[in-house]
Amino acid sequence: MPQITAPNLQQYPPYWAECFGIAPFLPMSRQEMDELGWDSCDIILVTGDAYVDHPSFGMAVMGRLLESHGFRVGIIAQPDWRSAEPFKILGKPNLFFGVTAGNMDSLINRYTADLKVRNDDAYTPGGASGDRPDRAVTVYSQRCKEAWKDVPLVIGGIEASLRRIAQYDYWSDKVRRSVLIDSTADILLYGNAERAIVDLSHRLAQGEAIESINDLRGTTVVRAHVPEGFTELDSSRIDWPGRLDAMPDPYEYKPAGCSTEDEASDDGTQVVRVVPMPLRRKEQSLNSALTCIRLPSFEKVSKDGVLYAHASRVLHQEANPHNARALVQKHGKREIWVNPPPIPLTTEEMDVVFGLPYARVPHPRYGKQKIPAYDMIKTSINIMRGCFGGCTFCSITEHEGRIIQSRSEASILQEIEDIKEKVPGFTGTISDLGGPTSNMYTLNCKDPDIQASCRKLSCVYPVICKNLNTDHSPTTALYRKARKVKGVHTVAIASGLRYDLAVEDPEYVKELVTHHVGGYLKIAPEHSEQGTLEKMMKPGMGTYDRFEKMFNKFSAEAGKKQYLIPYFIAAHPGCEDEDMMNLALWLKKHTFEVDQVQTFYPSPMSLATAMYYSGRNPLKHLTYKSEKLFTPKNDQQRKVHKAFLRYHDPDNWPHLRKQLREMGRKDLIGDSPQHLVPSEERELRLRSSERRKGNSVTKPARSARGDKRNHALPRRPKKR
Repeated sequence: MPQITAPNLQQYPPYWAECFGIAPFLPMSRQEMDELGWDSCDIILVTGDAYVDHPSFGMAVMGRLLESHGFRVGIIAQPDWRSAEPFKILGKPNLFFGVTAGNMDSLINRYTADLKVRNDDAYTPGGASGDRPDRAVTVYSQRCKEAWKDVPLVIGGIEASLRRIAQYDYWSDKVRRSVLIDSTADILLYGNAERAIVDLSHRLAQGEAIESINDLRGTTVVRAHVPEGFTELDSSRIDWPGRLDAMPDPYEYKPAGCSTEDEASDDGTQVVRVVPMPLRRKEQSLNSALTCIRLPSFEKVSKDGVLYAHASRVLHQEANPHNARALVQKHGKREIWVNPPPIPLTTEEMDVVFGLPYARVPHPRYGKQKIPAYDMIKTSINIMRGCFGGCTFCSITEHEGRIIQSRSEASILQEIEDIKEKVPGFTGTISDLGGPTSNMYTLNCKDPDIQASCRKLSCVYPVICKNLNTDHSPTTALYRKARKVKGVHTVAIASGLRYDLAVEDPEYVKELVTHHVGGYLKIAPEHSEQGTLEKMMKPGMGTYDRFEKMFNKFSAEAGKKQYLIPYFIAAHPGCEDEDMMNLALWLKKHTFEVDQVQTFYPSPMSLATAMYYSGRNPLKHLTYKSEKLFTPKNDQQRKVHKAFLRYHDPDNWPHLRKQLREMGRKDLIGDSPQHLVPSEERELRLRSSERRKGNSVTKPARSARGDKRNHALPRRPKKR
């Protein structure tokens, strides 16, 4: 199957308003518009983040890209959503409103995994919390409609992208409708939406009605029915009696020519066919461009966990832009129509996007107020997009796709020069060369035709695909050239490392460890137990051990004392109490004492969230007799799993003793080194001794820098 190509991102002639030139900042007020000579905006972007004119902020990217096409783009950042008036500040846009919650989902930004309100917001001046509404896409959209009801409304960004179909909502503990319906928007752009927003803008500028623009890749629209000429493959009726056809192994590549025939079940019950699956011979002639797959309806998935898990499985197997088919899901009398994903940007197109004239600082209206997210990434550089890891708990793949999109070396080095010139107080440190993962730069399938026909969920699980290019030499060469840029003395690598890929290239690991690790390197084994790792689609701890040996060897050769910071997740779907106990024993054996831990957060659309809601495993074929997963859901279960990760914290000892006794493992309670937690008597002696010294054992003392005990650093905001 050949890859599908797309016209160049710059194919359109510039819009007539190109004559106004480049704005120092996209305007946020009528005064700024007047200074630019504008009587109106063609497009107004509404965002839940403060406006920072930097390529790590989605609205800056969209705004500057549209500006390069000649459109006059205004920004309304973090408006007061309690009335429609703030949405009128720039006047009525000529073409459309574009709405996003910002770089983060507004609910994840607002609440912890324990559903507690966070005290800060990194994307708000001063780090203040509460300057954006919950479900910001829906709220902002409704206010835009109140302000100018006849203006087309476009939604996008991570919050909209991950809610394009019916999705489980952790915060209300129910399945919610597509955000396209709740927001009353006209069209939803999902994923990295440069192609879609440019095409949409020019088509609207040429006079097309937004209601007629329903064929753009990377978009979701509402339709009354499936268009004439389409063949509909029905995957919605797995509730019929009988068993399912086995779906293809998500990790196995099968050429397009493979086929299967229906099989009769052993007990004679009806076999119900689901899609995607290896096509029967009579279906080989179907035109995928005129084929859609019907998902179970919103009404069904909201009541049936197995159907929900099945819909999630189908959506994930229709994620390759080169072979994906349209998806359709009924919501009442309306149809949610999801067009195939956008074609990835070429290196040349990526260079255009990141080479736009960003000011690289916050808008002047913020004065001296600090924006924490900006301070964290102001000297970092995004060198690639996408992730083929397929971790089930992560939604990056569902948003950015599995195909890696990389910038050229020249573009990245030029951005270093821009940072030197534009970032106030630049001290010579580049804080990151990375992206969703630090070491997937330029890595893709060796064979474009195989890549075009592949439906694997991961290129690295359960083993690294033989068709995957794992050569890190372009990344190594980039690091070396970045270090040689005049005025740069440090190039750090802060994005998470995929260590199972890194061990395939020892030269890269040596380069990284010798020159780009400042004492600590964060990696994410996530767990120690194979059963849980399989639900996460993460490699076993043998790979971690291989990497640790390499890391220690190259650190010693460089004469450096450096330490790994491993991240782990508590309360993941499919994780039993015994799994967490064994992870705690692994941590104790390796003398790790983690300060900051993660509890599983069911983000919209991830496969692990489907596990959490349904209690079934969508990585395997599904029936109503499928094995049910244990999933820690109630507060007590989640707290116990988190306590195992912090086995060393005296506050957790009473809970762990109780849990270990219930598990029949009181042998792990005692006063010798092999015990996980001390006995009550020893705890009393410890507390009495500390009181006499004037200390407290309610919290463990922090380890000195250089101690192998790990105090995990907080994750920085992900670039979108």
